Amino acid sequence: MIDLTVAQIAAIVGGELADISAEDAASRHVTGTVEFDSRNVTSGGLFLALPGARADGHDHAAGAVAAGAVAVLAARPVGVPAIVVAPDAHVAESGAGVLEHDTDGSGAAVLAALAKLAAAVAAELVAGGLTIVGVTGSSGKTSTKDLLAAVLAPLGEVVAPPGSFNNELGHPWTVLRATAATDYLILELSARHPGNIAALAAIAPPAIGVVLNVGTAHLGEFGSREAIAKTKSELLQAVPRSGVVVLNVDDSAVAAMAEVTAARLVRVSRSSQTDVWAGPVTLDELARPQFTLHSGGAAVDVSLAVHGDHQVSNALCAAAVALECGATLEQVAAALADAGPVSGHRMRVSTRADGVTVIDDAYNANPDSMRAGLQALAWISAGGADPAGKRRSWAVLGEMAELGDDAISEHDRIGRLAVRLDVSRLIVVGTGRSMSAMHHGAVMEGARGLEGEREAAMLADADAALTLLRAELQPGDVVLVKASNSAGFGALADSLAADQPDGRGDTR
Repeated sequence: MIDLTVAQIAAIVGGELADISAEDAASRHVTGTVEFDSRNVTSGGLFLALPGARADGHDHAAGAVAAGAVAVLAARPVGVPAIVVAPDAHVAESGAGVLEHDTDGSGAAVLAALAKLAAAVAAELVAGGLTIVGVTGSSGKTSTKDLLAAVLAPLGEVVAPPGSFNNELGHPWTVLRATAATDYLILELSARHPGNIAALAAIAPPAIGVVLNVGTAHLGEFGSREAIAKTKSELLQAVPRSGVVVLNVDDSAVAAMAEVTAARLVRVSRSSQTDVWAGPVTLDELARPQFTLHSGGAAVDVSLAVHGDHQVSNALCAAAVALECGATLEQVAAALADAGPVSGHRMRVSTRADGVTVIDDAYNANPDSMRAGLQALAWISAGGADPAGKRRSWAVLGEMAELGDDAISEHDRIGRLAVRLDVSRLIVVGTGRSMSAMHHGAVMEGARGLEGEREAAMLADADAALTLLRAELQPGDVVLVKASNSAGFGALADSLAADQPDGRGDTR
């Protein structure tokens, strides 16, 4: 974060000083990071006191100051130097889906103050030359954010969120990682309901806005794909006329968003000759795409280091942004070739000593990303373009969340798709109605419920799935692990990848 005094921060957020004099507040500078986990506090930092599932940050304020925090941003006095903002249960619906344990509005008040601080810092940095890039879409935001960080790195200092820090807490937290030395700030913007993206974009208005796709993620919250598209378009309305909007026009709902922005348009496609486009796409044996990248009459061959045919659109959007920022096609191609998976549990492909390949996409799942994961599994297990290399495949799938009334039908479709893609073994993890529908769909499509090479099993939890896999995996098998950030799936994927060839867990 830029250097600010405690007094300046109090004025920005409209807070009162507690356990610190006005004179002291004017001389104390916050020069470190802003943290909401007291274990991550560093010297010169600012600690956010937020309510959590197991503890209230207010109870850790003294420890944070002892660890080096200059002050605490809190909703009540905490016995150490603090900026106190009054709790308000009406302040923000803003924190409603982020802080489930905010029973008195204290967390919402701190989040609202955090947003004000981030907005002030962003405005000052933009005046100094910072370029903000905002990315949204129903799927692929985090993968594209990682690719963006890679292609912009040769052009200057880049700040991007770790993982999926894309909500009312993670978004401003990421903004406050930027300093006067930062050239590019990459931000993900997600939404649980209409207005979310507009609110996030108002904190740090992007000079470049990217929309990847409009799918059915969070359909239960929005009610229709049209409502999702309208919410995604909130990002574009925040881009000024002098800015740039990058649209993946292979998605018709995204292409239609050209009507809602006054900014200059850059269209990308893998199926038509637009501003930035891909020639024929091929995949290697691990489903890493290769294609020719075209822009402005020039072209360069690209080999991606990430896995899955769906990554082509993500890479095109990242390339379009980098080209707008001054990169050459050759710089973009070189950066994409080195840009492997960064964020955890997102299409990480590893092969053990016994030849078992684990596709770890355990962080999140919606119908679009589930289809992409299954298609990657099918390609890798089929030996890529070499039918002689066919291997046995396993799909270990958990629930897709927030699909509302479409949950049953969407899970049924995924179960059927697994069979149509010739997945050898489908392991449905969970016992709710949605997972029953996935299992039922697979059985109705032709999978056997209890025996046979193409078996569909339904297990209670990730531990049971791991036990079955360790007992039945054979050398050379390919396993996809995917769910909506479900408990235990990340650990399941980690355990599978670390297992020794004899099936015992790696105890290092």
